Amino acid sequence: MEDIIRLAVRIDSFQYPDRTRAVSNINLDIRKEEFAGILGSNGSGKTTLLKIMDGLMKDFKGSVHLDGADIRKLSPKEIYRKVGLVFQNPDEQLFAPSVFEDVSFGPLNMGFEEEEVARRVRGALRDVEMEDYGGKSIHNLSFGQKKRICIAGLLAMGHEILLLDEPTAGLDPMGEYRMMDLLKRLNREKGVTVVMATHNVDLVPLFLDTLYILSKGSIVRGGPPEQVFTAPEEMSKVKLRLPQIAELIYKLKHEDNIPFAKIPLTIGEARREILRTVGLLEGPSAPERRGGK
Repeated sequence: MEDIIRLAVRIDSFQYPDRTRAVSNINLDIRKEEFAGILGSNGSGKTTLLKIMDGLMKDFKGSVHLDGADIRKLSPKEIYRKVGLVFQNPDEQLFAPSVFEDVSFGPLNMGFEEEEVARRVRGALRDVEMEDYGGKSIHNLSFGQKKRICIAGLLAMGHEILLLDEPTAGLDPMGEYRMMDLLKRLNREKGVTVVMATHNVDLVPLFLDTLYILSKGSIVRGGPPEQVFTAPEEMSKVKLRLPQIAELIYKLKHEDNIPFAKIPLTIGEARREILRTVGLLEGPSAPERRGGK
């Protein structure tokens, strides 16, 4: 992650025509090659915030700058050359009969020659591990495969910033992990900046650089996941919970008085913390006897 701000979001307020306030007091910077998450319960304003960041909603008080330019003064083509939004339901985004036709739609409308379009489509499908699906019908794809094709459509246009609304929704546990692993690879290997809205607290610590908690339309906390996740009581106030492994260790520490030095967020961190704690109970050499891992 580089210390270059791609998206600077300062939203004082945004309300729908019926005067329902959707988001307010938003202050966040998305840096180049960052993998950021916006974590919130249903109805917290995640989708609205993503749409504002994507330039789809412009009637807000405040500012959104894309690479230093006011997003409200940019044309749709100028925005979509850099940033794109993947909807929660891929069926709202896919419309062409075949995979190749759908992924090629964006590059064609950007004015690229057919040979360049074909090259971009092949590369995008390869990036989302769907290179053999170009001739397949959209209707014959699984839900998870459709989500990958939506991502490929944005990559084919050259998007450097992906905004994703609940990318793991509707997927089974293995599908969730594969989707997150795909996004992490795009981020780490291709340099794609990723911002995802989610309510899945268990996946967040494994993949994200930065986490923002959204509650009632406002960001109430932000930073690395290990700083954002605190006590169960604090999380319950925003209708969320700690990752399951963190909640277990927290209860062992505070209810059973086991002297954990920190509250881990992942299984790997929990294993190391348990071994350290057992080492303290059994003697200083115990971790070394186990290999120190």
